[in-house]
Formats: sequence, structure tokens, C-alpha cells
Amino acid sequence: MNFSPRESSPTESGGHDGQAGTEERDDAATPSRPTDSWILHATDNGVAWITLNRPRVLNALAPDQRDSLISLFSRASADHAVRAVVLTGAGKGFCAGADLRTAPASQAVAARPPGEVARLIKLGAQRLISAVLDCEKPVIAAVNGVAAGLGAHLAWACDLVLAAESARFTEVFVRRGLVPDGGGTYLLPRLVGPRRAKELMFFGDALGAAEAERFGLVNRVVPDEELPTAARAWAQRLANGPTQALSLTKQLVNASLDVGRAPAFAAEAAAQEINAATADAAEGIAAFVERRPPEFRGC
Repeated sequence: MNFSPRESSPTESGGHDGQAGTEERDDAATPSRPTDSWILHATDNGVAWITLNRPRVLNALAPDQRDSLISLFSRASADHAVRAVVLTGAGKGFCAGADLRTAPASQAVAARPPGEVARLIKLGAQRLISAVLDCEKPVIAAVNGVAAGLGAHLAWACDLVLAAESARFTEVFVRRGLVPDGGGTYLLPRLVGPRRAKELMFFGDALGAAEAERFGLVNRVVPDEELPTAARAWAQRLANGPTQALSLTKQLVNASLDVGRAPAFAAEAAAQEINAATADAAEGIAAFVERRPPEFRGC
């Protein structure tokens, strides 16, 4: 499945629903396969394409790979040449969650000093989810296949979610005897409500793409072979849009879930004041008056 801005042929692999930990470790970092090959990234026509590239372990996230993702989202947020971001996975999985075999995740919990687990989560999985939520550009998740644990939360953190028919979402933590982390207990209740969130997290059952769409977790479900085209079309529409207005809209919607009406209304008015001074706002109004399509420049 090709998600790059140009033609490519990512290696495909077999898959299952769940976090990495049962797959063979045959793509570990070696002198001939550095960890930076685990994430492919390129910017094309205003769209930053980020592809998780460990298909043989369903793109499970090792700590170095997670940190690289955080850096890429930070760079995309600050780069004026980037006006939209697409996140996807190579092969048959979007992301199988945290790679539980990699240190320090593989260390016995009992061997860690008090507070160490919380520190690792705050500086690791939660920091990654925050990087997606705080990215000033709209982010599309193009979910192909398995999205489990942290991988599911990575999709939930994106602004828009496109899913292939083969996509499967699993709150896998309960299967490992773990509490959901990586922002899951914050994101999921806000997307589907507390009862649905508890059902998904208590049982850890896989949720198919069509049902995820019905729950409101997915914007669109498309045939597997159409996912790259659909992601490219949406990303290009966003990249051609008024970037500052989209950024402010994203911030307002995300913040609205945690504040009352008065501060939400005040933030909305302040955002409109800021946006009114942009060139794209002037262009949008001029285009309306002149009865022509606007040509936004992202500033």
C-alpha cells in the first residue's frame, strides 16, 4: 500500500490484533538497518507525509522511534512550508502500540524504583500524543490494518481519521493487565462518551472500521486500495486552505472540551481577532466579493 507522495513499495507483513511482543524481532537496528529507517518522512506540495516503517512488527513503536515522531511533529508544526500532515503505517498495520520488548519497556516493573513507570509514561507515550494534539497543522491518520494500544491513541489524537476497511482498533491494555496510557483515558471518553470508552477499555475487543465509524471514531471508511488516494485528496485540500485559520480552529475545538462556555466564547473571539489580520482572511473576503475561488497562501 503506497502512502508516500511518490510511488514506492513498502514491504508487507502478516498481522494480528494487539501490541508487539509476539512477533519475531527481525527488524532490529543493525549497522545495515539504522533506527532512522523506521520512520519515512517527506514533504510534498505542502503536505508532510510520515510513515511508520517497521511492517514486520506491525509498526510497533520503539522508544527511539517514538522520540523521532515527536521531533517530526514539532518540526512540521513550525515549518511554514508544511500546511498539513498525514500519518500512516507501512505494510498491513498502522501501529501495534508500544514495543514491549524494547528497553526500558521490557524491564520488570518490580525492578524499577517508585515513580519510574509514571515518569516514563509522561516523557514517552503522553509526550507523543501531546505532540500530535499540539501540532499547529491539521493531522490526518490514514489507518491501514491494526491500530492497537498506543497505536489506537495515536489515531484518536489526529484531527481526522481515514480508515481502510481492514482497519482494526483495539484497547489492548486490559489483555496485558495494564491501565490504558498514552492519553487514552483522556481522548476516548471525549470522542465516544464514558460508557462506550469503558466498554472498549474493559473488554479490549477489536473494533472494526465500520463500527469505529459508527462510534464516531473514524471520519470515513474506504476500500484498502483507495486509502492512499483518499488521504492524499484530503491532505491536499487542507494544504490549500487557510493554514492559520485551520490552526486556530484546531486549538479552539480541542480546548473547548475542557472549559466552560464563557472562556470558550472569549477564546473564539480572540482567535477571530488574530486571524482577521492574516493575508488569507483578506483573500477569502476578497474572493467572496469578486465571486472567484480563493487562493490561500497559508499566511
